[in-house]
Amino acid sequence: MGPFTPFERQELILKFCDAIEANWDELCLLDTLEMGAPYGRSRREIIGRLRFCAGLATALHGETIATSVPGEAFAYTLKEPVGVVGAIIPWNGPLPATIWKLGPVLATGCALVLKPAEEASLTALRLGELLLDIGLPPGVINIVTGFGETAGAAIANHPDVDKVAFTGSNETGRHIVRASASNMKRLSLELGGKSPHIIFADADLEAAARSAAMGVFANSGQVCCAGTRVFIEKPIYDEFVARVAEIARHLKVGNGLDPATEIGPLVSGQQLDRVVGYLDIGKREGAEVLAGGGRLTEGALGKGFFVQPTVFANVGDSMRIATEEIFGPVLSAIPFTEFDEVVARANDTRFGLAAGVWTRDLSKAHRIAARIRAGSVWINCYNIFDAALPFGGYRESGYGRESGIQQLEEYMQVKAVTIQVG
Repeated sequence: MGPFTPFERQELILKFCDAIEANWDELCLLDTLEMGAPYGRSRREIIGRLRFCAGLATALHGETIATSVPGEAFAYTLKEPVGVVGAIIPWNGPLPATIWKLGPVLATGCALVLKPAEEASLTALRLGELLLDIGLPPGVINIVTGFGETAGAAIANHPDVDKVAFTGSNETGRHIVRASASNMKRLSLELGGKSPHIIFADADLEAAARSAAMGVFANSGQVCCAGTRVFIEKPIYDEFVARVAEIARHLKVGNGLDPATEIGPLVSGQQLDRVVGYLDIGKREGAEVLAGGGRLTEGALGKGFFVQPTVFANVGDSMRIATEEIFGPVLSAIPFTEFDEVVARANDTRFGLAAGVWTRDLSKAHRIAARIRAGSVWINCYNIFDAALPFGGYRESGYGRESGIQQLEEYMQVKAVTIQVG
């Protein structure tokens, strides 16, 4: 069978959307069973992302170029698949993470070797089965389970892999950068974050408090762009932190299969030890615990990897809980006084994945959005994703973009063709 035409690729992606819709409950259940998140995912976001890629599959084209010798040379560009893509995804959102890699591969005509996280592989494997069921030729999408140091390293080092798309930790990202030198692989890296969430005194405090809380506690804090450093203007600091702590204390923590659950467990015992370790560090550093602060140990929850949604107040910029990615439900509340001051402090990080800002002043919102060094800036909202919006980081949060037409560009080569006609 020859290569799929753009129309055939579009048709296959749309069939894939229908297959996901038909098996939606099963896919959500697999995610919950493996990594504990409350049952249910954003159907609009996941299906919308694939449909967005389907729409672009027939709209990827080159250009004709006016050369410096008009009438003597005709030139144009071709956009071609980059080739074999190796994708390595994390455990914190198996269904959306897999779709973020599958969509652009299917739209551009690449082949894929996908390694899901060893903690959560079932959703990716089931999606692979669905693709075979709808007629994808064997060998186009390949799913390889295993550990990072073996299966992941093999993908990063293999000479026949033309690009690696990685989502995960900074440490692993550095290994992939070094491995890519073997054949100068193209890379896109979506790495960690320590994102600032800035609350000005003129904000809608009720809405901002809920946003600041869930910007950290959603998915048990296991989100790369979580707004874990919450900067609060001093006149409202005490009131705002009290609101956030109250929200934290009343969140329903429990089994992800319970419809009432808002916060599920951490993914593993290893992650539990990491997060609890940071809770101890925060206390030793002198931060004040206003909510949570420890592992849940009573009743059935004591048998699982459950941590209380935690709010630390009066956090200093240099504390480890304010500088290092915890990947757990831990919020650091930090006071600020001046506009320029908070911009400098928000940018004082080795990361740059996302940021949030709450203010009713539109001029202030535009000014701070321009000065924050992060790939996404949310104004009066947080964690709003759309398939048309590029997502990625500055600095050690990686390079390249997921989503948007920019993501598909990462999966294509541009070839210049020049014909002498004069």
